Amino acid sequence: MIDLKDHIEAELGDAVNSIDWEFGEMTVNARRASLKQVITFLKSDGQCKFDSLIDIAGVDYPARERRFDVVYHLLSMAHNHRIRVRIMTDETEPVRSIAEIFPNADWYEREAFDMYGIIFDQHPDLRRLLTDYGFEGYPLRKDFPLSGYVEVRYDEERKAVVYEPVNLPQEYRSFDFMSPWEGVKYVLPGDEKGEGA
Repeated sequence: MIDLKDHIEAELGDAVNSIDWEFGEMTVNARRASLKQVITFLKSDGQCKFDSLIDIAGVDYPARERRFDVVYHLLSMAHNHRIRVRIMTDETEPVRSIAEIFPNADWYEREAFDMYGIIFDQHPDLRRLLTDYGFEGYPLRKDFPLSGYVEVRYDEERKAVVYEPVNLPQEYRSFDFMSPWEGVKYVLPGDEKGEGA
């Protein structure tokens, strides 16, 4: 894999910011503007042959200026290797769609758009995939409220689906996770064994 890393760095040059070795896999940190070039190279090059797109994942880091990572997981069946390609973007700058290179990217990109609001440029059909038609917000962003904005239920009297403001009849419970035996003034039988360990 070290030879492959050197090969990718030599061939792609400025299209790649860095190549790291993380979690037993190679991660190519690519420039957003060069994504199509990088993915095409990894798929078609004889030494790479990463011809299977396994997944596209969004990751949200709200404290960063470019808050989203878009991570592409590729598999080379010929060489039995996996590689991760990562780019950074924000809410307004689109990422180049790779659906023409890997047709299954169509659904993965729609999922990232629906869950995070990541925009994919030149996508054939970029619309929501998992949420309802009138859904507001992006549920996998870290700043999305845990309870959402509305709740949905079927109203038997109206014979229709009804959207209502979230109603929490019970307050959130706060758990301290402290054992009921912690803080007692006496030693329980068996606790003395833990002292010397």
